[in-house]
Amino acid sequence: MIIIISGTNRPESNTRKVTARVEAAYKPLGVKTELLDLAEMPPEIFSPASYGDKPAGFSRFTDAVLAADGLVVVAPEYNGSFPGVLKYFIDMLPFPESFERRPVCFVGLSAGVWGALRAVEQLQGIFGYRNAHIFPERVFMPGIRGLLNEAGQFTSQDMEKRLEKQAAGFAGFVETLRGKKLR
Repeated sequence: MIIIISGTNRPESNTRKVTARVEAAYKPLGVKTELLDLAEMPPEIFSPASYGDKPAGFSRFTDAVLAADGLVVVAPEYNGSFPGVLKYFIDMLPFPESFERRPVCFVGLSAGVWGALRAVEQLQGIFGYRNAHIFPERVFMPGIRGLLNEAGQFTSQDMEKRLEKQAAGFAGFVETLRGKKLR
């Protein structure tokens, strides 16, 4: 199973809309996916006590990551980086098993012209440090406000095709590394 992480807790974010499009790119492939929306993390996880004992409501996030064959991280760019809540989420997961030898793929989006290039590169450094297998084909979405319509659909078929190509490549990457079929 591929876990798709919506990398912000901002309500009604463009990231969540893009995450839905990423999920749709896997459906024709017959690859099972599950969405982890950081906006749904339990408020108790933000207590300083959570560094020691994780709240019960966070277990669905931990369990999903640990059971994942691969992870797709959809990350917006906030102030030249990725959201702090995404880093906090990473920090709250078990070390080292959460990302150790786990295939990871990235999609970046931004209001600006670089499509979260900096944010994704920073995430690659973190996941590389954690010994994840990083899929090299990233998708960047600059000017995200102009790429999505009111219904959360892309205004350009090119973006859909880029996500479909990435999904097919990542599914094969995961199958090769994990030694099992996803579809």
